[in-house]
Amino acid sequence: MQDKTSKPAGSVRKVSVLGAGAWGTAVAIALAQRHEVLLWARNGAALQAMGRARENTDYLPGYPFPAGLDVAADFDAALAHAAGDDGLLIAACPVAGLRPLLEQLKSHPIRHVVWLCKGFEYETGLLPHQIVRDVLGDDVAGGALSGPSFAQEVAKGLPCALTIASDSAALREGVVAAVHGGNIRVYSSEDLVGVEVGGAVKNVLAIATGVADGLGLGLNARAALITRGLAEITRLGTALGGQIETFMGLTGMGDLILTCTGDLSRNRRVGLGLAQGKSLEVVVQELGHVAEGVPCSKAVRELAARLGVEMPITNAVAGVLFDGDQPKAMVTRLLARDPRGE
Repeated sequence: MQDKTSKPAGSVRKVSVLGAGAWGTAVAIALAQRHEVLLWARNGAALQAMGRARENTDYLPGYPFPAGLDVAADFDAALAHAAGDDGLLIAACPVAGLRPLLEQLKSHPIRHVVWLCKGFEYETGLLPHQIVRDVLGDDVAGGALSGPSFAQEVAKGLPCALTIASDSAALREGVVAAVHGGNIRVYSSEDLVGVEVGGAVKNVLAIATGVADGLGLGLNARAALITRGLAEITRLGTALGGQIETFMGLTGMGDLILTCTGDLSRNRRVGLGLAQGKSLEVVVQELGHVAEGVPCSKAVRELAARLGVEMPITNAVAGVLFDGDQPKAMVTRLLARDPRGE
C-alpha cells in the first residue's frame, strides 16, 4: 500500500470489504460516500439479494447502499478491485471466520489486509494479528481497525472515532488516508496487542453489565463493573505485552463504556436476556447476530488461568454461560470476594 505522501488523503480509493455482516456493511456504506467500494460475502444468493435491494435487509435493514457501493459475488474480482496502489482490503468476518478467510487469501498475491473482528480464537487462544501471521506470514502487512462503534450509527453517518493499529507505518498511514474524513476520525497506534485485547475483553464485560442491569442492581453496580472490568482488561493486556496507555484510550476505555452502556450492544443484550432467565441458546437465537463475548469469555478465562492473571468478572461470566451458574449467583460470588486494595 502506498504511503500517504504519495497519494492525497482526499483522493478516491478502491476498497474491498470481505464480509457482509452488520459491521462490514456499515463500513462499506460509510467508505462508499468517498470511495469505490465492493462488498463480498460467502453467501452468493444473499449478496445478489443485496445488489437488487441496494440494502442488506438481513443484517442492516433500513440503510440503503450509496452509489459508490457495489457487490461482488466473485472472490477473485473482489481482491482484484483492491489490488492496486490505491486499494484497501478489509476483512469483516467474525474471529471464528478469520482463519478460513485468510486461507482463501493465502493463494493470492495480496500485500496487506485490515481486519475489523474483535476477540480471541477459541481453539488456539490467538488474537487476530497472530492468526494473520500464522496463516499469511510476515510478508503481508496487517492492521486492526477498532474502536467504539455501533454499525447502525456508522451507517447513518453519525460521528465516530476509530484506531488503526499496525506494525507497518505505511499501512497505518494508508488506512488513515482512506478512512479518516467526514464523520469518521481515525487515530494510529503501533500497539496491536493492546488494541486487540481491549476490543475482545470489553465484550465479555458488556455481558456482565447487561446481567447487572437486567437484575436491576442500579447505576452504582454498573459503574463498579465497568471500572473493575477495565482493570481486568489492563491486567491481561499488559501480561500479553500491550501498553498500559492503550487501555485508557478509544479501544480500551472508550469501547468498554460504549459496549457496556449502549442499547445497540449485542453483548449487553445477551446479559439482559440471561438476567430474564432465558437460556443462552434462546438469547443467541433471538439476537440473530454474532455476540463475540460469548466464545471470548471461555477463551479469555482459559488464557488468564494459564498466565496467572486474575479476572474474576470474566470468570463469573464464563460460569454463567458455560458452567450452569445462575446470574444472581454470579453477582453474589463477586460481592463475596475478600476486600483488597484497588
